[in-house]
Amino acid sequence: MENKASTILCLALLFIVFSSSASAFDITKLLEKQSEFSNFNTYLKETKLGEQINSRSTITVLAVGNGAISSLAGKSQDVVKKILSAHVILDYYDEQKLTKLAKSSKVTTLTTMFQSSGQAQNQQGFINAGVINEGELAFGSAAKGSILNAKLVKSVVSQPFNISILQVSELIDIHDIAASSPAGSPKSSPSPSKAPSSSSDDKAPSASPKSPKSSKSKAPTSSDETTSSSPPVPDEAGSSTAPAPAPSAASRVEMAVGAGVMIGLASLLVA
Repeated sequence: MENKASTILCLALLFIVFSSSASAFDITKLLEKQSEFSNFNTYLKETKLGEQINSRSTITVLAVGNGAISSLAGKSQDVVKKILSAHVILDYYDEQKLTKLAKSSKVTTLTTMFQSSGQAQNQQGFINAGVINEGELAFGSAAKGSILNAKLVKSVVSQPFNISILQVSELIDIHDIAASSPAGSPKSSPSPSKAPSSSSDDKAPSASPKSPKSSKSKAPTSSDETTSSSPPVPDEAGSSTAPAPAPSAASRVEMAVGAGVMIGLASLLVA
């Protein structure tokens, strides 16, 4: 009887550990320890983008320092959210992984959270990572005519394989991203240093209904780490629907372990 009770307790503890691992980080709390990203962190809170980041189990955030984010002041919160979500990569990239990229002469196309919103147009939801100058790694929009303008500065936080926060030199230049904003955008966002606490009126609107005439970007058919010399090309109709991101490997393991724990508990209780 004691052995059965011990087994049930162990299974219950395992279930708690794995079920909580999906939200093993809080992006805003991690950045609160880094004063140079206070403005970036404020925007994450105001736009509620931080909550969406925390709901992921594997993520990379390209953070911009206070001195390079002033261009967001005065923009609507909808546009700010779109721009920042294009700096959130739906995979884990730390310095070690990026070093491997730097050894390649090819450009790697990465999927961002903006793509998963369903509002991205003309490859705005993808960014390219490649080497410029003498081995410097940089990021840029995958939209046609864009360049790798945001250089990698340093690694800020790394929690393998859940979250990686990397500092880049400036915001990635994404052409016409404001034009993709739906009508009736929220009020303009004040400079973070003077911004009041956010209210329910500041919430960014949800993704606009999909229109058959829209030109949303087509997600790559290969994995995020697939290299290419040019960004993915939309289909002939010029439009496609971005599929929901597939669960990460960590998420699949968590679900499998959780199911196994529940089955084990049920069998022990029935015995």
